[in-house]
Amino acid sequence: MAQSVELTFDATAETALIAQWERLAAAGVAKPRRSDPDGHHRPHLTLYAADAIPEPAESGLPEIVADLDLTVRVGAVTIFGPRNGTCILVRQVLASVELLQLQQRVALACEADPKGQFGAGRWSPHVTLARRVLGDDVGKAVSVLGSHGEVDARIQRCRRWDGNRRTAWWLT
Repeated sequence: MAQSVELTFDATAETALIAQWERLAAAGVAKPRRSDPDGHHRPHLTLYAADAIPEPAESGLPEIVADLDLTVRVGAVTIFGPRNGTCILVRQVLASVELLQLQQRVALACEADPKGQFGAGRWSPHVTLARRVLGDDVGKAVSVLGSHGEVDARIQRCRRWDGNRRTAWWLT
């Protein structure tokens, strides 16, 4: 899934989430944050991802995400997996009606498979903290994060990520 539509967080929330990435890396649970001179590697909430985004959706996305102003709660630590002996460590994003409606507008415009992970009622809003966490390190990761890692975040920006070209651009 090299193409995505992503929401980004206000500076305070982004800083708090990056601090969690850094704590996990310092504990040896996750890879260190990669060098990113263009600022593309940042905490985000993916609304839709696929191998390609159809052209009609591409040109219509800015209108769908215009006037974006949402507040979300980045909540509990959750584990996706395990698969092949590793897990993905995420923080669940509590879904408001407005967030769910926005995600569905984006998914419909992008012609998401209704039975796929971005179909109605199938999307799991989250912020990824670490990928490829070994099963034996999950407890350590949760301990490193502590019990007070929840973040209230404001979302006002949406971007398109092109993983093939490793570039992003703002839709709002």
